[in-house]
Amino acid sequence: MAELRWHPLIQDWVMIASNRQGRPQMPKDYCPFCPSFGNVPDYEVLEYDNDFPALSQNPPEPDEGIANDFFKVKPSYGKCEVILYSPGHTVTMPELSYDHMKKLVDLWCERFNVMRSDEKIKYVFPFENRGEVVGVTMPHPHGQMYGYSFIPKKLQLETASAKEYYEKTGNCLFCDTLKNELEAQKRIIFQNEHFTVYLPFYCEYPYGVYIMANRHVQYITDLTEEEKYTLGVTIRDTVGMLDSLFDYRFPYMMCMHNAPVNSGDYSKDFHFHIEFFPPMRSADKQKFNASSETGAWACCNPTCPEETSKELRAAYAKYKENEDKIQRV
Repeated sequence: MAELRWHPLIQDWVMIASNRQGRPQMPKDYCPFCPSFGNVPDYEVLEYDNDFPALSQNPPEPDEGIANDFFKVKPSYGKCEVILYSPGHTVTMPELSYDHMKKLVDLWCERFNVMRSDEKIKYVFPFENRGEVVGVTMPHPHGQMYGYSFIPKKLQLETASAKEYYEKTGNCLFCDTLKNELEAQKRIIFQNEHFTVYLPFYCEYPYGVYIMANRHVQYITDLTEEEKYTLGVTIRDTVGMLDSLFDYRFPYMMCMHNAPVNSGDYSKDFHFHIEFFPPMRSADKQKFNASSETGAWACCNPTCPEETSKELRAAYAKYKENEDKIQRV
């Protein structure tokens, strides 16, 4: 079964995708993303159609006899892609070269443009799940990209807040957030010419850093070639920083927030950025989204952002000190 079901209590669509129950835990001696096994060609970076998609551009019709005038349903239209970062099975993002990261950013942009060319797609969402603790079944370095036929609720709230702020002040909410964070300096981790990495004043996760474009752009595809190059380096160094925090491959969810597509003009009020959600609150303790977070959407960060910012700045300094020892591919 694959369909979208309307949730009237929160006014959002829920993806029903029972086919994803069949996702396998890969045997240790096989990987479909390694070229040597013959499932994919030789590549540097590669788009691969998801074998177990929650959304499809040719979705089946919803099952008969379940929906009615009250219970609303529609086909699970959309697109689910896998973005392969490297042919190396055990390669981590900090081990990727500057040029390799630029190719990865270019692939994100290419696939973003392909997805938004479908007028039925309303939101394009590149993301990465890293680590078994967040449910990863495939250890090969990769991310994903979903194209939704609707704007998911969190993005509805975010875009509505940004638009409301712009209408009241004439300013971009994200630009003003960055301005105030830079003035405070308490939660800035590092900055380069084109991007700023910081722990938000209101961060929900202990190490939930944001990467914010210094220039006001609504889409990743609006970045200049130099900005795309720098974005690749910034993402890589952010992951290197997180890995240096406790000296292991730090699990996280990385979510790229662009403006909606095929849904109106967001050029003045939305601002491209990346949000990280690492599920650890210390080296060996996980931060769970329990009843308050899940049932009430009332987040609780068990740490002080100003203190964890110090930890992250120290981890970044440690990563940069040891960067020349990393063998990049």
